[in-house]
Amino acid sequence: MFGNYLIGLREGLEASLVVCILIAYLVKTGRRDKLPPVWVGIGSAVGLSMAFGAVLQFGSSQLTFEAQEALGGSLSIIAVGLVTWMVFWMRRTARHLKAELHGKLDAALAMGTTALVVTSFLAVGREGLETALFIWSAVQATNDGYNPIIGAALGLFTSVVLGWLFYRGALKINLAKFFTWTGAMLVVVAAGVLAYGVHDLQEAGWLGGLHDVAFDISSTIPKDSWYGTLLKGVFNFQPDPTVLQLAVWAAYLVPTLAIFLGLFGGKPAKPVAPAPKAGSAKSAA
Repeated sequence: MFGNYLIGLREGLEASLVVCILIAYLVKTGRRDKLPPVWVGIGSAVGLSMAFGAVLQFGSSQLTFEAQEALGGSLSIIAVGLVTWMVFWMRRTARHLKAELHGKLDAALAMGTTALVVTSFLAVGREGLETALFIWSAVQATNDGYNPIIGAALGLFTSVVLGWLFYRGALKINLAKFFTWTGAMLVVVAAGVLAYGVHDLQEAGWLGGLHDVAFDISSTIPKDSWYGTLLKGVFNFQPDPTVLQLAVWAAYLVPTLAIFLGLFGGKPAKPVAPAPKAGSAKSAA
């Protein structure tokens, strides 16, 4: 449940920040009359994301076992790719996100109401579709009934509350550190989803090595034990992975986490003060 809570919190907070920036900009510039089109775009994006998740859940249940495994494995790998790109992109562009959204909003205001709806829809829709796909993949990986969905819903609810507190100015946190550490934890969760996706493709017959087990510690960590369920829910841990699963998990996790923390672990360089002009009082002094 914790892994899905983290997904809902991380992705939902990004969408909440986008909404806060859009709404605050219109309010501060005295354009409250343009708020309804923005809310229409945001609501449409949320509706599309929920519909996308429902299609994935109920559409896949009508397929054969092999087709379900092939679809689940393929979408899990796609979801991991999208989330990996997202955590790197968000960490790089977080400081410029506000100015970028303001520019797009100004352009949409100049073009009319339809452009405003489309702009807010695209700004939130991307986050929503990524969230729906990754949560669905994580739910398939844990196979733990409704607990993953409850965890994701709690994460999304928390992100909405935090977004509202940010907007009201009642809460201030270091977003750079927040996105760094939650991004690192998401990379760990994504590694488990990727390994499970590989296992799905092995069961579908797309990849070999299904019976080549790297190790089996099921007797030490039973799958139905509370700690086995906890490890699976948080890290998608499997006590009897195949050799290919373990290799893919390590090949993704180690370099991705090292690059992510290595690129963004340090403090930003301080700006250099401009040199005083020649002939000025400070220069003479």
